[in-house]
Amino acid sequence: MVIIFIVLDSKNIIVVEDDLDIRELISFNLANEGHQVFEANNGEVGIDKARNNNPDLILLDLMLPGIQGLDVCRIIKSNQETKEIPIIMVTALGQEEDIVKGLETGADDYITKPFSIKVLIARVNAVLKRSIEVGEDKSKDILINGINIKTRSREVWVNKNLINDLTFSEFQILYLLAGHPGWVFTRYQIIDKIRGDNYPVTDRSVDFQIVGLRKKLGDAGKLIKTVRGVGYRFTPDEK
Repeated sequence: MVIIFIVLDSKNIIVVEDDLDIRELISFNLANEGHQVFEANNGEVGIDKARNNNPDLILLDLMLPGIQGLDVCRIIKSNQETKEIPIIMVTALGQEEDIVKGLETGADDYITKPFSIKVLIARVNAVLKRSIEVGEDKSKDILINGINIKTRSREVWVNKNLINDLTFSEFQILYLLAGHPGWVFTRYQIIDKIRGDNYPVTDRSVDFQIVGLRKKLGDAGKLIKTVRGVGYRFTPDEK
């Protein structure tokens, strides 16, 4: 099992992996990229390191001894101090339902074993880059139909009520749709926009993210409309 925290230009990374050979392989290559790597051989140690080492990214395997990877992800994402840490799940469980479960619990990416080190490093850098860009003042805040999306703090307010449990992906989807009211985005366009080109996740996982987003937005979730056979759009005229 693996949990890793990484930062571009020397980031902190935590690798949680119970297989010593895999853990050392990942750690060695991340260190070669200039990152500082913290290792954990089970979920409990991974959670503790996440709370105490201010990581920038987590690589998390699912089949860990003790606390399983999905539960580790839930614990980290439910904690106010650690919920914004990006998580990449690294696992041999590659079925569609496993990927959907991982994204549902808040993971930002999903890599199946066996994997290429070059691909893993590229995905790590992509997630780190997204996290940095979100924190920069490149994007404008959005205020539409009582929804206030603040990019620098990654806060979403609906009618002055803070929605504080959105996952990284849910925030990105909302920002994309609300930032282009009336535009129709296909599921694969949404995947490309929020995760980069050729992201290996099915359209079902996008549907799952939309269901969760609508639920968390309450009545405002009705503004996200399904375009049958195509995708989704944000409709500000909905009453």
